[in-house]
Amino acid sequence: MKKSLLITLLFFASVANSQNAKQSSYSFSLEQAISHALANNYQAINATRDIESARQKKWETTAAGLPQINASVGYQNNFELQKQLIPAQFFGGEPGEFAEVAFGTKHTMAASATLSQLIFDGSYIVALQASKTYLKYYQNAKQKTDTEVREMVVNAYGNVLLAEESIAILEKNKTTLSKTLFDTEQTFKNGLIEEENVEQLQITLASVNSNLKNTQRLRDIAYKMLKISLGIDLGADLKLTDKLDSLSAANLAATFSQQGFNVGNNIDYQMAKNFEEQRTLELKLARSKALPSLAANLNFGYNAFNDQFAFFTQNQKWLNYSNLGIGLNVPIFSSFGRHAKTQQAKIALEQAKTQLTQTEQSLKLQYESAKSEYDFSVEEYATAKSNLNLAERIERKQQIKFTEGLSSSFDFSEAQRQLYTAQQSYLQSMVNIINKKAALEKITNSNPKN
Repeated sequence: MKKSLLITLLFFASVANSQNAKQSSYSFSLEQAISHALANNYQAINATRDIESARQKKWETTAAGLPQINASVGYQNNFELQKQLIPAQFFGGEPGEFAEVAFGTKHTMAASATLSQLIFDGSYIVALQASKTYLKYYQNAKQKTDTEVREMVVNAYGNVLLAEESIAILEKNKTTLSKTLFDTEQTFKNGLIEEENVEQLQITLASVNSNLKNTQRLRDIAYKMLKISLGIDLGADLKLTDKLDSLSAANLAATFSQQGFNVGNNIDYQMAKNFEEQRTLELKLARSKALPSLAANLNFGYNAFNDQFAFFTQNQKWLNYSNLGIGLNVPIFSSFGRHAKTQQAKIALEQAKTQLTQTEQSLKLQYESAKSEYDFSVEEYATAKSNLNLAERIERKQQIKFTEGLSSSFDFSEAQRQLYTAQQSYLQSMVNIINKKAALEKITNSNPKN
C-alpha cells in the first residue's frame, strides 16, 4: 500500500515538473510570436486594464444620475447638559432673577435614510456623452499599443534571426579561413611563399573571431529583447521556427495596395479625432453651466431620547419624522465668469481642430516616407544579393590565384573582406525588408492580423 502511494506521488510530481518545463519553453513563428505578445506583453496587458478601468469610470458617471440611498445612525452622550437661563418668576421666583435650566436628555440616538434623485442637470447629460468618449479613447490607446507591440516583435524577431544567420556565416567563414591558413602555413614551412602571406591571413582570421564573439553576445541580447516584447521570462527557452530568407521572401511576395493612403484608418488620426470630440464636449459642458438644475430628496428617520442607555429595550420610545424636498438651482449672473470659461473651451476646440489637421498632414508625409523606405529596401535587397554573388565569385577566383601563387595575400584578404561585407549587407537587407514592411503596415493599418 505504501509502495503504491509512493509511486502515485512520484507520478504526479513528474507531471507537475513536466508542466513547469513546458511553461518555461516556447517555440514561435513570427505570427505566433505576435499573437502571444498581444496577449502577454506588459504594455498590452496594462492597456487592456485601462479599458476595464474606463468602463468602470463610465458606470460611475452614469450612476451619479441614478437614485442614491444613504443611511446613517448616530449616538450622542450628553454627559454635561447645556444650561440656559430663564426668568425665575416662571417658577415662583422674584422678578429680575434668573434660574438655570438644562434641556434635553443624557443619551440621544438617531437613525435616518435619505433617497435623492437628480431630475435634470445639463452637465450630467454632457458627462454621459464624455464617458463614452473617454472609453473610446482607451480603446484607441489599446489599438495603438497593439500596433506598436506588433512592430516591436517584428523588429526583435528579425534581429534574432539576423544574429543567428550572421553567426552561421561567420562560423563558416572561420572554418574556410582556418583551412586556408593551415595550408598556407604548410606552404610557408616548405619555403615556397613569404611569411607575409601567413600573417595577412592571421589578421583576417583574428578579425573574423572577434566579429563572431561580438555577434554571439549580440544574439543573447537580441533574444532577451524579444522575450521582453513577448512578455515571457528572460530565463525561458525560446526557439524561432521562421527563417530570415523565408520571411523576407514573404514580405517581397505580399502585394501592397496601391489604392492610396486612407488616413482615417490610422490610429493616431483616430486618437486626434477623439481628442477633438473631447474638446467639443468640454464646450457643451461650459455652456450647460448656464442651465438650471433640479433635484429631489426624500428623508425618513427616527429619534430616541433617554436619561439611561436603554434604546434597545421594549419601553424605549422612538419618534419618527419624514420630509420631501425639491431643489431648483437657477444660475443668473456670474460676472461673466461662465462666459470666460465658454470662450476658453471654444479656443481649446479650435486648437484641437488645428491639431487634427496637422496630424492628418503629418501622417500623409509619414506614409510617403515609409513607402519610399520600403521600396528602397526592396531595391537594396536586389542590389545586395547581386553584390554577394559577385563577391563570392571574386573571392573564389582570388583564392585560386593565391593558392597557385598568382596573387598576393593582400589581394586575397581584400577579396575576403569584400565578401564578408557583402554577406552582412545581404542579411541586413532582408531584415530591412521585414522591418520597413511592418512600419508601412503600422501607418496604413493594413495588417490582416490586426
